[in-house]
Amino acid sequence: MQTRSVGILIFEQVEVLDFAGPFEVFSRTRLEPGVESRRSLDTAPFTVFTVAETPDPVTATGGLRVIPDHGFGDAPAIDLLVVPGGFGTRSLLEDEVVIEWIRKRAEEAELVTSVCTGALLLATTGLLEGRRATTHWGALDLLAELGDSTHVERELRVVEDGVITSAGVSAGIDMALLVVERLHGRAVADETARYMEYVRR
Repeated sequence: MQTRSVGILIFEQVEVLDFAGPFEVFSRTRLEPGVESRRSLDTAPFTVFTVAETPDPVTATGGLRVIPDHGFGDAPAIDLLVVPGGFGTRSLLEDEVVIEWIRKRAEEAELVTSVCTGALLLATTGLLEGRRATTHWGALDLLAELGDSTHVERELRVVEDGVITSAGVSAGIDMALLVVERLHGRAVADETARYMEYVRR
């Protein structure tokens, strides 16, 4: 069984559900259905970890403190890159270290995704040039400004155009389930959603 690594970027003032939603989906996915299969990693197709610029604790929105699994310097290879959003994305638009890290990891990854205003960071790297994309409803105009050639989808919850972007906060769960479906089929994605007691849109 091929196991893919899922690296989720976190940073100061990252939106909690932006990273926790996809983390839950990918970490709970099993190729064997049922509750018991979740008690081991035997049929887990993903390994999931968080990455921040440094290994120091990160304070997410609402004051939740999170300890990253890795800093930029020791993060392992990433097959699926998840770039979440949150109020902290605005300052990162000018952070060359973070932008370059995203750009480099995106080049190496099999698939690049974003949640909410994480799309703003992808636009800043140039990854959304000539692509369709979306973000949180409150940042749609800013996404259009950042990506001159990006076609901003204002009504869709998840947009798949080489890079997969999703709307705000809870939409990251839909995005992650779509990735599961693309890689492992509808039955596995639906069963994962059922385990989470999440109704797929």
